[in-house]
Amino acid sequence: MFRSVIVRSSSSAKQSLLRRSFSSSSVPERKVAILGAAGGIGQPLALLMKLNPLVSSLSLFDIANTPGVAADVGHINTRSEVVGYMGDDELAKALEGADLVIIPAGVPRKPGMTRDDLFNINAGIVKNLSSAIAKYCPHALVNMISNPVNSTVPIAAEIFKKAGMYDEKKLFGVTTLDVVRAKTFYAGKANVPVAEVNVPVIGGHAGVTILPLFSQATPQANLSADVLTALTKRTQDGGTEVVEAKAGKGSATLSMAYAGALFADACLKGLNGVPDVVECSYVQSTITELPFFASKVRLGKNGVEEVLDLGPLSDFEKEGLEALKPELKSSIEKGVKFANQ
Repeated sequence: MFRSVIVRSSSSAKQSLLRRSFSSSSVPERKVAILGAAGGIGQPLALLMKLNPLVSSLSLFDIANTPGVAADVGHINTRSEVVGYMGDDELAKALEGADLVIIPAGVPRKPGMTRDDLFNINAGIVKNLSSAIAKYCPHALVNMISNPVNSTVPIAAEIFKKAGMYDEKKLFGVTTLDVVRAKTFYAGKANVPVAEVNVPVIGGHAGVTILPLFSQATPQANLSADVLTALTKRTQDGGTEVVEAKAGKGSATLSMAYAGALFADACLKGLNGVPDVVECSYVQSTITELPFFASKVRLGKNGVEEVLDLGPLSDFEKEGLEALKPELKSSIEKGVKFANQ
């Protein structure tokens, strides 16, 4: 696109003007902060965000090892400037002026651990980071990756409310990995090119609260009920599959970083005014009786522009929806309670 613009212009003055206007006005300056940037998800996520041409400033924060990650990633010849910040006293500088904050901070799940076991550690981390965001970049979009997302998003919402800085349109639970898995697994069974596949995933981001809507998958394949049940189960258990395959050496870090980078890119496109950016995300919602719910969301300059309705569900999906509600409700209440302790 850029080359064709240059070729058609005649004079060198005109060329330099076009080049200047292309680089400055077409792509706005955007600062992205990653909190937990030296961790298993944080490092590959930092790499992927460094490769994103929409990012002009990349701010990497963690409690240790961030200068090394920043130096390493900073040598990559792409647009963004990279700065590493380490320790609580540098958190303010890491956040100031951020348009988008991505939070993969926390401990990963180990074999035998439930997402509940993660709760107290990660909930405390999220509480502290949310307080800092409310103080130093209250208008930034916030992408929550730290598990259990079903509870950490309500925790962040409560902390923002206490600070008088809550904007429901700007807080997102990143459930993109469920969508990525659903697409991959579905493409394998339907024998269609994975790049052409779309599958909405609703509900939450743990176990039975994850509900892929294969009845709405495109392209539509005629898969048996047994296959759809198995695909649903595999999508719900995707995290456990990786934890077991890594045999005590970690959880889903690379696929999560990829999914996190995809969703962050969608948020940046929305901020920049790209029309019709639609992704699934766990947000404050009135689409069900639950206060937070994952479904398709239209992204825009204010974050959430519209929460789209669920569309037609199969009988199997309707049952799944009713089955997930009590667990999701309890996770939300657990988060709210923790934030208000």
